[in-house]
Amino acid sequence: MKKSLKIPQFVENFMDVFRKNGYKIFVVGGAVRDLLLDRSTQNWDFTTNAKPDEIQGFFDKSIYNNDFGTVVIPIQNTATSKIKFIFEVTPFRKESSYDDFRHPTHIEWAQTIEEDLQRRDFTINALAYDGKHLIDISESQHDIEKKIIRAVGDPDQRFKEDALRLMRAIRFASELEFLIEEKTHKAIAHNAHLIQNISWERIREEFIKILSSDHPAEGIIFLKQTGLLKFILPELEACFSIEQKSPKRHHIYDVGTHSIETLRHTPTKDPITRFAALLHDIGKVETVQKDKQTGVITFHDHEIIGAKKAEGVAYRFRLSRKQKEKLVTLVHRHMFSVQEKQTDKAIRRFIRTVGTENLQDVLDLRTGDRIGSGSQPTSWRTELFKKRLIEVQKKPFTVHDLKITGNDVMKTLGLPPGPKIGEILEQLFEKVADGTLKNEKKILLEELSKNEK
Repeated sequence: MKKSLKIPQFVENFMDVFRKNGYKIFVVGGAVRDLLLDRSTQNWDFTTNAKPDEIQGFFDKSIYNNDFGTVVIPIQNTATSKIKFIFEVTPFRKESSYDDFRHPTHIEWAQTIEEDLQRRDFTINALAYDGKHLIDISESQHDIEKKIIRAVGDPDQRFKEDALRLMRAIRFASELEFLIEEKTHKAIAHNAHLIQNISWERIREEFIKILSSDHPAEGIIFLKQTGLLKFILPELEACFSIEQKSPKRHHIYDVGTHSIETLRHTPTKDPITRFAALLHDIGKVETVQKDKQTGVITFHDHEIIGAKKAEGVAYRFRLSRKQKEKLVTLVHRHMFSVQEKQTDKAIRRFIRTVGTENLQDVLDLRTGDRIGSGSQPTSWRTELFKKRLIEVQKKPFTVHDLKITGNDVMKTLGLPPGPKIGEILEQLFEKVADGTLKNEKKILLEELSKNEK
């Protein structure tokens, strides 16, 4: 792969600071890979023969509070003075021993860029570029051209050094649409149990990146093939042993495969909605029943059990409160009814339960669920339901949408503050929602006056 690499001018300007002070500096890792692939990058990492104290001496603002030699330098937008990029610069480093499957026991500076590249995780990241010369000691360009994820050196050793690399390999494959080279794939499977040494915060970070990638379903398949899935999502792993195909049922896959296909076809890039698509049927493991006479398989109340399990997954993955609430809601409510004779009141109740902010997400999940079951993406009932959702939301939706307030009620009826005010507003709202009363201030005040009499 011979290609002319174009570094943005602001990056060149940054590197010139080192050059003018007599030091070597290279763009390194993923940024070089992205340049070769014509991908945009927001993560500019550098390596240099300058030491941390020397690096800090070049810049008025820098941060150095770690044990790995990395100096963090905020780069401002000259027009707005706001921080535009965070550059990380690390001195050349050598390989060292690891004692916790994540961090090196000590840091030793290297003399050359070649030594530094030897300690990198995967060949696609073992590249350095100084603005003129591309340094490649591991046939990295060949692997990028062939779309291969391959560990640098001995893959078994690479994963024992840092077990997070097990998931990083799969994340890169999902993001780049690459395959994992055979020896590297086998080493991931052999060392999959080591992922248990990694914090859930770091696992979550890589997992969310897999879900956010262009090929999340393939990422989950890689996690299952390598044995990682049973350590990070045993609830999903158990689903592959649950059959769904039976008389009078539309499913064509087992629950696990259906879940992956649902993820594949859910039309959103939102990672929490995709997470819900993956977990929406985990309750079927505990609720599966098969009629001995008819052979019909059922999963009554699986969405309730699934929501409880999803809550446990959210806690384990250290999701935020908002993320957890959304995940659990989508899993719990994915079985919503779309009958054509639903009343406005029933649809309003559904919207309140799901939350207006989650409406499109639950509809996207329904689309993925249908396609992942072997059905068409939608139905006339679903399309009618979508129209009804829009129509119902045009009407007053909560008490807060009324054209009068609690102060109006107190003033008109001469009542003090208290729960009675809320009850009166709720009664008015029900009449407006049912269409028996117009949501106009004058009309609502007249209705209040009738109650006064």
